[in-house]
This record gives sequence, C-alpha cells and structure tokens, in this order.
Amino acid sequence: MVSTSIATAFSSLRAGTRTLAALSLMMSAAMLPGGPSAAAQDSTQDGGASDGTVTVTPLGSHEGEFCQLDRAMIFEDPDGTRILYDAGRTVAGPDDPRLGAIDAVLLSHVHGDHLGDRRIEAVKQGPCTDLEFPVDATPNSNSIDIAMAKGAAFVVGGEMPGFFANKVKALGGDPATVRLVRFGASTTIGGVTVTTVPAVHSNGLSGAFIEGELGEHLSTAGLTAYVGPPEGFVLTFSNGLVVYLSGDTGVTAEQETVVRRQYGAELAVMNIGDTYTTGPTEAAFVVNELVKPKAVIPSHANEPATEGGAVKDGTRTKQFMDAVTVPAHLPLSGRAMRFDGEGTCTAGC
Repeated sequence: MVSTSIATAFSSLRAGTRTLAALSLMMSAAMLPGGPSAAAQDSTQDGGASDGTVTVTPLGSHEGEFCQLDRAMIFEDPDGTRILYDAGRTVAGPDDPRLGAIDAVLLSHVHGDHLGDRRIEAVKQGPCTDLEFPVDATPNSNSIDIAMAKGAAFVVGGEMPGFFANKVKALGGDPATVRLVRFGASTTIGGVTVTTVPAVHSNGLSGAFIEGELGEHLSTAGLTAYVGPPEGFVLTFSNGLVVYLSGDTGVTAEQETVVRRQYGAELAVMNIGDTYTTGPTEAAFVVNELVKPKAVIPSHANEPATEGGAVKDGTRTKQFMDAVTVPAHLPLSGRAMRFDGEGTCTAGC
C-alpha cells in the first residue's frame, strides 16, 4: 500500500514537472529574439499547429506510401518550430516543396541513407518499385545542403560537430550553426528541447564525404572514418509531448532507464528494419517492455511496406504492427499526423 502510494505520488510529480517544463519552454521561446522562423509562424496560421498539437509529417520517396529507404520526418511544434530528422535520400534537396521553413536538422549518424549521399530528384507517385536516387549529394550531403539553404541549426553528437563545422565553413556558412549535443545534454530550438540518448550502432563516415587523398584512400581500402558514437533523440515539445527517435539502434538499457523513466516518452519513432537495427520482434520488445509509449510510428523498414497506402501482408512492418500493444501509425509520405500532449493521434492517422 505504501509503495503504491509512493509510485502514484512520483507519477503525479513527474507529470506536474513536465507541465511546468512545457510552460517554461513556451515562455522562453516567446522571449527569444525572433523565436521560430517567420515562415514557420505563418504555417500555424494555415492550421499546421494552431490546435495545440504536434504535427509529424513523413517525407518519403513516394507520395502516400512507406517505402524501402524512408527515414525523413518533419516535427512541427505548436509554436511553429519545424525540425527535420534524418533527411537521408528521400528529400529532394533544399528546394523540395514539402520542406517549407526548417529551424533545425537532426542527424542520428553519418551513414549515407541518413546523412544523404544521394537523393531523389522529385517525389514519386505510384508503388515503391521504381526506387532511384539519381542526384549525387557528396561530398556535402543532402543534410548539410538543406541546413545551409534553410539557415537551420545542425544538431549532432559524438565527434561529428568538428567535421560538419569545417564543412559548413568551407561552403561559406557559419560553423556556429553546428550544435554539439552529447548524451545527457540538451539544446533548445524555439519551443522544443532536443536531447540526445545512446544508440547501439556503427557510425563510420564514407570516404565519399571526405575530400582529398584521405577520402580516396578510405574508399579504396573499403574503410570509413570513425566520428564518435551514434545517437537517438528525445524531443520535448511546448504542449508537453515527449517523442523518442530511436535512430539506428539495437536494444539498450537506456531505452528503459533514460527514455521511459527519466523522460517519459509518450510517442516513439522506432527503427524496425533488422540486420542493421532492431528487427520487428526486437523493436516490439523495446516498445512493449522498455519504452512503453502511448503510440509508435515504425521507421527504417528497408522494404516496400505499403501498397496504396495500406500495409502489405508478410512484411516486417505488418509483423511489428501486430506485435506491439499500443497504436502503431504508418508513416505514409506526405500525410501529416497530429499528436496531443499525451501522445494520442488526433488527426491524420
């Protein structure tokens, strides 16, 4: 009886603390010079976040589908702050009309399908079968091209900031836009607090991104340059919603101790592709037993998961969605989903 009362009190205290934190974030964002971008503020006037929800918009290769290499998502806070996560290959560069204003670009690690070694020319229609990425984005990367064109902060951890700051400077940009956030630390973008959390994966930079003889030697040898550990993210929005972005990872103890117990994530974006990350069974274990969010969005499936916007039988995505015990929402490219502060989808799911 006593232990139950203590647990109930602790849960209430954590909920109250998060509410105060959300109010503090909203006040801080309002007082920051400029706050979120003017274009982002305009988007709320168009209804993007005017109802107090967080809008999540997947940016995949094919409109209305969830295809093999879809990773990119935009998260829009109720205050208009817009954050792009893992642009990869399925964003058609800085001029992709789906982007709009971007206040920050988050990168979980430097593999080409996340950093963006190649990209699409334009969003495709129809099934996931005609998967092509004809535009070479090296040595800059799709992510850096977008961040610089949008005047966005570029948020990374590990040993990545030094490399990217030098690249931004060499391209005529401000290296101070590259923000270091290592495990246990946070940065604020408008009304959103961005925290990095551990991910268990590799993080080797391809020689294609490194100019000169070093890049050539690495490519010839089949090696990569180590740039520190990869990461996932926890995003805390001004309406109180806490979102876990797993990045490429296996099962980790921090998914329980940090993501659930410390931050209390209500929505998870979970990579499920197997071989390179957790597979559908392992990812379902993370969701059901460790993070325990209110809802989940599968990502990084490495398969043509849908046809006509419906999940296909026999896919890893279908296996994952059947295995989790919380609502699982398909990340259909271009379809905006809205979430309240408790992780409940209120529209678009």
